Amino acid sequence: MNSRELVLGRIRDAITLAPARESEIPRNYRTGRTMSDGELIDLFVDRLVDYKAHVHHCAATEIAEVVTSILTAQGLRTLGIPAGLDRSWVAGFDGTLVVDSPDVPAPELENLDAVVTGSKVSCAETGTIFLDAGPSQGRRALTLVPDTHICVVYRSSVEVGVPEAIAKLTPERPTTMISGPSATSDIELERVEGVHGPRNLHVVIVED
Repeated sequence: MNSRELVLGRIRDAITLAPARESEIPRNYRTGRTMSDGELIDLFVDRLVDYKAHVHHCAATEIAEVVTSILTAQGLRTLGIPAGLDRSWVAGFDGTLVVDSPDVPAPELENLDAVVTGSKVSCAETGTIFLDAGPSQGRRALTLVPDTHICVVYRSSVEVGVPEAIAKLTPERPTTMISGPSATSDIELERVEGVHGPRNLHVVIVED
């Protein structure tokens, strides 16, 4: 008997010996934590900055102004957006605007300088933004291929911890979790950015 057969045999034995009935897994996560509005956003921003994301604050009426200022400052001229994005968010942009669709091959998204999306919910404790492919967020590839991602986060969508944030998601929807710009480390712990997604993440926190 070779190693493969041995491992598979042990798996079959374990399945045979396992209880026939389904057992309920306890989900006793700590929930219900509260923080003042100021503390919550301060914690969220602290985590984002620690991850090397750029944070901007604005009122709902100033989203277009902030988005345009980011694009102008970085010299970004070709912008991708999901089909369901609120067009007022990019009303001040005078470059090339590309509305994404599933028919566009993912490699062609490399032609975009940046992408603007909304978000579903965020976790202050971990500085994580959750996207669930909703109309304002689009497909996952759209937020992974372009080098710059501008993500709009409404203040009211920020939760304290992971359990609270997860509770706002629909399990059947594809979820992308963003904790800062894409980065990893090589074997010598040298930071490398942009390996699995955008190198630049701008988070626009909107008062609502």
